[in-house]
Amino acid sequence: MKSWKTIIAAILLLSGIVLSCSDDGVVPEEKAEVPALTKKVNRFIKEVMTDIYLWYDELPDIDYKYETDSKAYFKKLLYKEDKWSYITDDVVALENSFEGKEKSFGWSLTFGLFSDTKNVFAIVEFVYPNTPAAAAGVKRGDLVVLMNGSDITQSNYTDLLYADNLQVTLATYDAEHGITLGGVVSMTSLDLTLNPVLTTNVVDYEGHKIGYIFYAQYIADFNSAIDTAIEGLLNQNITDLVIDLRYNPGGTIGAARHLCSAIAPLDVVNTGSKLVSYHWNTKYQNHWISSQKWEQVEVDFDSEVEVKAGLDKVHILTGSGTASASELTITGLKPYMSVTTVGDTTYGKYTASITLKAEDLYYDNPDYYEEIDNWGLQPIVLRYANSTGVTDFKDGFAPDIPAFDDLFNTFPLGDMNDPLFAAAIEDITGTPVITAMKSAKKPAFDYKIIGRGFSKFDKNKRELLINKKELENIH
Repeated sequence: MKSWKTIIAAILLLSGIVLSCSDDGVVPEEKAEVPALTKKVNRFIKEVMTDIYLWYDELPDIDYKYETDSKAYFKKLLYKEDKWSYITDDVVALENSFEGKEKSFGWSLTFGLFSDTKNVFAIVEFVYPNTPAAAAGVKRGDLVVLMNGSDITQSNYTDLLYADNLQVTLATYDAEHGITLGGVVSMTSLDLTLNPVLTTNVVDYEGHKIGYIFYAQYIADFNSAIDTAIEGLLNQNITDLVIDLRYNPGGTIGAARHLCSAIAPLDVVNTGSKLVSYHWNTKYQNHWISSQKWEQVEVDFDSEVEVKAGLDKVHILTGSGTASASELTITGLKPYMSVTTVGDTTYGKYTASITLKAEDLYYDNPDYYEEIDNWGLQPIVLRYANSTGVTDFKDGFAPDIPAFDDLFNTFPLGDMNDPLFAAAIEDITGTPVITAMKSAKKPAFDYKIIGRGFSKFDKNKRELLINKKELENIH
């Protein structure tokens, strides 16, 4: 298999872009060129974006030699509908994040804003096991109302994700007593490797054995964890499967392909049917087709996946955090089996990206790129469609069965009383779940949800990622 360096070099030549190309663009009058290092970063940005970017032919005419802020320059180039492409000056941390390696407390949070005080609070969506948050006793549904003894504000609330050390005041909520302050816990963030398969469960209800998997992120290095989870459920003779993707922002195409292949009907998997097709920019699409590299324009089910459940139906729990590779799973499976979504409308991410570093372009000249080897770009390079042509779902997928993920009245993930899981169970069995005695009244105070997050790379996690090592081996 050719290295990505070789591929991109060949296509740079194919598309008429050479590394010594002239620098066109609007030149500001009476303005000095930027320092050499900034110019080098800007040149890297331009050469990537004018070549592989999906909307390369929509780029504005800007002379990079006069752009003093490389990140701002990159943003100026983005197509109006592109809210996903990204630039970083810490590409190692970005790549580690995609592999499940994070400096983190190990919790995922939804952030809210109190209407009266305008202070911020957080609700814990879930906690990874064996992390600082887990060790501190933090659990799903806990409220975080103070940080380091002070109010949480709109200017500092991201410290709950980014800080090295935290002291937070936890609280609980119930309809009778409102918010009740709890204990104060201290945490130190750690470099963690996080298995995205957090929990599984089997619920025996009304003659059905319903398997449940919570999957937090698509990471190919943990495909074996998916195998273990599904095999464990099959060994318990499940009749139905529910996959919880409500907080799953996406990840690699390799992991999405693996999950789909592990659960789809056997005839679909064994014959390597089409999962999705890729649509690159004109230069790349024509190149892949003319060189008959069909693996770059079509992703098929993997007939060699180790565990094959061979199902004809699946329920998937969704929410606004369900994005990209999660949405590919939904739309990719729908032509071949019954896919019932339960929860809220998904995010709406129908494109894919690739992480590129300066060494990928200037691989034959390390003396040139070593000065900027901390920089990385993650441009959108293609959109995808399922086997029936469904694509461009900008507004996401509305759920087949709406259900409200009430974080003020939570149950553990995989508990049959969880509203989303309960709605799926009711659809499977035809019998409502008799929920535990727990109030589901609206909170007595006014608030607004302003976001959610796990790490500083949250935006990037809403991605369908093409690994360079998978680029020519995607079948």
